[in-house]
Amino acid sequence: MSGHSKWSTIKHKKGAADAKRGKVFSKLAKAITSAARQGGGNPDMNLKLQYAIDNAKSENMPKDNIERAIQKGTGELNADLILYECLYEGYGSNGVAVMAEILTDNKNRTAAEIRKIFEMSGGNLGESGCVSWMFQKKGVITVDSGEIEEDKLMTLVLDAGCDDLQVEDGKYEIDCETKDYNNVKNVLQGEGIKIESAGICWIPSTLIELDEIKGRKVISLMEKLEDHDDVQNVHANFSLPDGFLPEL
Repeated sequence: MSGHSKWSTIKHKKGAADAKRGKVFSKLAKAITSAARQGGGNPDMNLKLQYAIDNAKSENMPKDNIERAIQKGTGELNADLILYECLYEGYGSNGVAVMAEILTDNKNRTAAEIRKIFEMSGGNLGESGCVSWMFQKKGVITVDSGEIEEDKLMTLVLDAGCDDLQVEDGKYEIDCETKDYNNVKNVLQGEGIKIESAGICWIPSTLIELDEIKGRKVISLMEKLEDHDDVQNVHANFSLPDGFLPEL
């Protein structure tokens, strides 16, 4: 599967500790607030907000939290809050390309902290554009394989604009162009198929194969970045031996 899914699979297998649930919700709320501030509080008229709400729902974020985050963005609550979007690019150990999507109220502070995380993990923060050319922004939707037979799902999503359908660990991963994301999602929902997760992700064009020792170093960097309060998402172009995932 894609590099995105490898990291996503690792995160899901390792599991999210209950103590971090508040941090997850805080990051999701930031994304909703920023999207609502940029394009208004109606998700039907604001695709970015719709994506952010989809992500929040996939993490079981309470409806009240979502509504409060929208109100902050529209200025009904905490109107003075200003958030800046940044995409930080760099390299982990062994030349792995890494991108971190950021939402921060202080770009200078966050840049210094992210740079330190890279350096302490054997990598380095690079200039804008240094690795993003290796990735393509796509819609990614996952569905449990027990929901529908693969052939039937393939027929549905291909007609809706799907580029690729793969299966791993009992999950279907559906990749599509961002312009087709809503159409694919709506077709699935219209057929009563439960969506486990849906969002817009950076998919790498090529993968760097790592062994267990090198893989652990890169995973350590990814986890440290994910744990930073201002980091929304992390993407990288690495792959690990299949037998290594259960050990994590």
